[in-house]
Amino acid sequence: MNKRRFEAIIFDLGNTLIYFDAEWSQVFPQADQALLCSLRNSGLELNESFKDAFRERLDNYYREREMEFIEYTTRFVLQTLLTEWGFKDVPDEVIRLSLSELHTVSQAHWQPEGDMMTALRQLKEQDYRLGMISNAGDDADVQALIDKANIRSFFDIILTSASQGIRKPNPEIFKKALEYWELQASQVAMVGDTLGADILGAKNAGIYSIWITRRANTPANKAHADTITPDEKIAKLSELPGILENL
Repeated sequence: MNKRRFEAIIFDLGNTLIYFDAEWSQVFPQADQALLCSLRNSGLELNESFKDAFRERLDNYYREREMEFIEYTTRFVLQTLLTEWGFKDVPDEVIRLSLSELHTVSQAHWQPEGDMMTALRQLKEQDYRLGMISNAGDDADVQALIDKANIRSFFDIILTSASQGIRKPNPEIFKKALEYWELQASQVAMVGDTLGADILGAKNAGIYSIWITRRANTPANKAHADTITPDEKIAKLSELPGILENL
């Protein structure tokens, strides 16, 4: 029997293994209000305009991080804004609780893909090592979503840009997974929905790239359609085990 091509598979999380079932434009105001209420309940006298300032700052941060591939975290953004509003040295517990309230609102709208569990189980049965790399501003948020989907046990390593300080497509975050497994890039494949992060990042690291297109019809992907080409495409997760065995 010929040795198979890959030993390990890295997955993206959002819009790859799980999907968002609502409109962000409707969820953000609810989440921002939850954060504001939490801060007020902790004794910070903030008016309603704070949540608008927070969302504006967060939007600016989102744009900046896409250019620099550096993750400053949502916590950093919130602490910086609070300091500017005159609230210095806010206890860590207050920050943590307010961010938890913020993310709890959006977490309710993340759902597992219908074929996710079957695909992960099949890959584990085939003795693939599995990892995850997620671009996210808050590590605790990602960890909560992983537990909500009940998939933690499938993964040897879970890396978030918030915990590592760098974002896909920076190849360094991919190299951390390779080092953990003690594998060469040629022994690993990456599965993700975003051309500019997952696919380009895999290519930057010398990793085989598999673009899952089920939820990839986004402006960002359209902008890269002519410049970033994946090594393979799949429409859904259920296709992955068979494709890997035939590569």
